[in-house]
Amino acid sequence: MGVYNRAPLAFERGEGARLFTTDGEAYLDCMAGIAVNALGHAHPRLVQALKDQAEKLWHVSNIFKIPGQEALAERLCAETFADVVFFTNSGAEAVECAIKTARKYHWARGNPERIDIIGFEGSFHGRTVAAVNASGNASYLEGFGPPLPGFVHLPYGDHEALHAAIGPTTAAIIIEPVQGEGGARSLPVACMKGLRQLCDDHGILLIFDEIQCGLGRTGRLFAHDWAEGEANPDIMCVAKALGGGFPVGACLATAEAAAGMSVGSHGSTYGGNPLAMAVGGAALDELAKPELLAHVREVAGYFTQQLSGLRDRYPDVVADVRGKGLLIGVKLATPNREFMQHARDERLLIAGGGDNCVRLLPPLNLTLDEAREAVERFERACDRARAKARAAA
Repeated sequence: MGVYNRAPLAFERGEGARLFTTDGEAYLDCMAGIAVNALGHAHPRLVQALKDQAEKLWHVSNIFKIPGQEALAERLCAETFADVVFFTNSGAEAVECAIKTARKYHWARGNPERIDIIGFEGSFHGRTVAAVNASGNASYLEGFGPPLPGFVHLPYGDHEALHAAIGPTTAAIIIEPVQGEGGARSLPVACMKGLRQLCDDHGILLIFDEIQCGLGRTGRLFAHDWAEGEANPDIMCVAKALGGGFPVGACLATAEAAAGMSVGSHGSTYGGNPLAMAVGGAALDELAKPELLAHVREVAGYFTQQLSGLRDRYPDVVADVRGKGLLIGVKLATPNREFMQHARDERLLIAGGGDNCVRLLPPLNLTLDEAREAVERFERACDRARAKARAAA
């Protein structure tokens, strides 16, 4: 179907932070499949995990116990607030599970009217019908029927509107600690703590969508970890980096939040299959290493410093630098889609974003030398954007 506005590029192989086209051209990849290839391309440990498992068992169905699934769930629970995990194939499916879990929690407690999920402007939670309704982006909803009941959308950062929206039918609040597609807006730690307290005060659940910002992207294993345990959610959605490029997602929850999810209330054909669990286990081992997280913080600091310098030197191109860790947003004073092409002309791959931003989402193991190269290419893209604007003036 013609649903993708594809760039005229095709890649045949990747190695670390490099992608190589079918014509042999090398690109520095600061998209990482939109924060998916968090360990770069063809990471040897992930490749070996996939090969080893592929020779043993691919799929058996969740009718049976899957040891790799139990092992990865135990690891995720040990690293987080969670007691239980449901494995999916994607982030959107993890969001679906989170919505169902939140509503079933209230139903099981004798409050079936509590179905409303409060979300925020600029959010992105996936492309399924429920996920796009949770996000509320009009362009993604258009043509797919009337809006689903049970979803409330509020301006980002409007505390008064949030307090006013909570009522007897509210089930949960869903938010990205760092927005991805919405323009790399980072939720302050104080606001994360405030959301936790607000949910406690009103008996509703807090859902963090860490599909893009989680698993090391911000320099902590999860973005809400910056609150030092004072903003733990009841439910969390993860995916993307969890498989390092292999399709896998997960919905994590406390035992209390998941109390309504009884046998038969949810399921998945492929979710938690042995192949995905083998790769996911290997990826989590790497992503959770303290030395990798420290490296992310170091490289992120370099990017922030250098991009802020570009903002000062190119105020006609770069308007703002935002985000957290290696989820970096650059708000532009020039059209972002044009700028992405300028970057590609410099053999640099970056992602788009809302609020006229571009995003840099490099592999978390990007070296400092590669970061310097990325900044140099980004600066040359700024030169191209400036030259084009002056030529058109």
